[in-house]
Amino acid sequence: MLFAVLAFIPAVTSCSDSFFDLEPDDEVTGDKVYKTESDFELAVNACYSKLQTQMDFYIEMCEYRSDNLTLKAPTAGTQDRYDIDMFKETSANGILDKLWENFNNGIYRCNKILDKIDDAEFNADKKQQFKGEALFVRALTTFNMYRAWGNVPVARRVLTVNEALQLGRPSEQEMYDYLAGDLEQIINENMLPDNYDSKDVGRATSGAAKALLAKVYLTFKQPQKASVLLKGMIGSYELLPNIADVFDVDNKMNREIIFAVRYNKTVVGEGHGAWYSLTNLTDENNRTNTLNHLYDGTNDAREELLEYVKVPGVNTCLMRKFYDTRDESTRQYGSDNILIRYSDVVLMYAEALNEVAYSGSQDSEALSALNSVHTRAGLSPIDISDVPSQDEFRKAILLERQKEFPYEGHRWFDSVRLGGAIEAAAADGKSINDYQLLYPIPLSEIERINNTDILWQNPGY
Repeated sequence: MLFAVLAFIPAVTSCSDSFFDLEPDDEVTGDKVYKTESDFELAVNACYSKLQTQMDFYIEMCEYRSDNLTLKAPTAGTQDRYDIDMFKETSANGILDKLWENFNNGIYRCNKILDKIDDAEFNADKKQQFKGEALFVRALTTFNMYRAWGNVPVARRVLTVNEALQLGRPSEQEMYDYLAGDLEQIINENMLPDNYDSKDVGRATSGAAKALLAKVYLTFKQPQKASVLLKGMIGSYELLPNIADVFDVDNKMNREIIFAVRYNKTVVGEGHGAWYSLTNLTDENNRTNTLNHLYDGTNDAREELLEYVKVPGVNTCLMRKFYDTRDESTRQYGSDNILIRYSDVVLMYAEALNEVAYSGSQDSEALSALNSVHTRAGLSPIDISDVPSQDEFRKAILLERQKEFPYEGHRWFDSVRLGGAIEAAAADGKSINDYQLLYPIPLSEIERINNTDILWQNPGY
C-alpha cells in the first residue's frame, strides 16, 4: 500500500560474510531516530533488507512469466503462480498484491531517509553516500514497479494517509523523469563511490547506478543516452574467464558482479530458503521446452550451471548457479541474488549501439560486445552474416541474454523491451495480447484509492 509503515530498523552485527548482517530489531519511534550517522546507517540498511524480501518478484513475475519456466498444473499453494505463468492472473492475485505492498514499503523506507537527512549533522561525505544509496534503492524498486505495472503512483516523500489516497498515476514522461532523475542525481553529484572497503562491499556503487540508469534509458527508448553511458563502463569490470566462478559462494562480489542483494546464512533471518530446489534429481524442474533445448548441440559452458546437485545432509537438490550448503545452525542458504553483472552491461551496450544504428561490419563495437559474452561461454564468434539486419541483431541479443541469464530474473522484461515476448509465449503454447505485457493493478489498491480518475486499472483487465 502507498502509506505502508516501516516495520523495523535492522541492527548491524559483526559477521564478515555480508556488509549488512542484519537482524530485526524492535520498532523505533521516528522522532527518536534519524539524528546521527549511526541512525541513518541503520535506516539505509533497512532499505537493503527490504530488497532481501523480494525474491518472489524475480521468480514468479519474471521467470515463470517468461518462456523459461512453466507449471503443467497448479498444485497446493501454487494457484497464483500458475495463473501468472498461464497469463490468467486477475487483479486479485495474491502474489501481485503482496509485492505491490512490499515495493511501496521499500519506497517509504527510502523516502524517510531522504526527508530527514538534510537536517541531520554528521560527516558530509557519509550523508551524501547515504542519500545516494536511498535514491538507488528507490529507483530500483520504482523501476521494477514500472516494468510490472506501467506508470504507477510513486511517492517522492513520506505521505500522510490522506495524501496517499490522492496520489495518482503519472504520465509516461513524469515516470521517466522520476526514474532517470534519481539515478542521474546520484551520478552527476558523485554520491556513490566506485567501490568500498571490505566491510561495506555490496552497497550500491556509482557503477550500479550507471548500469541501472542505462537499463532505464533502453526501456524508455533512449538508446543514444544508454550507449554513451555504457561506453564509459566498458573495461571497468571483468567477464570472469570461467562463468561458474561468478556464482561460486566462496567468490561473492567478484569482479563481474556490479550489484547483488546480499545474504548471510550464518545469521538468523539473513539467509534464505532453497531457491528453485528439487527433492530428488528426477523431480519435475518446471522448465519449458524452450529452456530444455536452449543449448542443444552447442557445448555452451552456461548449460552446466543449470544442472542440479544434491546438497549433502539434506533432502534437497540445488542448481549449480545457486549451489550452497545449508548452515547447520540456522538451516538457511546464503547465495546472493545477483541483479546486475558486467555481462549485462556488455550486452546492453551491444543493444544500445544496434538500436542507434545497425552496423554490417564484423569489426563493429556492437558485434564485438555481443561476441565477448558469446565466446566466454566457449562458443565460436557470431559472424556478421548471421545477423544481417538490425532486427536480426536484436534477436541475437535477446537470445544471448536468455542463454546468459536464466533464473536471474531478466528474461520476461528483456522479451518485453526487445519485442519478443508475444512470440516467445506463442512458442511456449500460450496466446497472449499486447495488454498482457503489463500486470493488472492489485484490486486491493484500486479499492483503497476508490477513484478511477487517478488510479485506473490497466486496460484489458
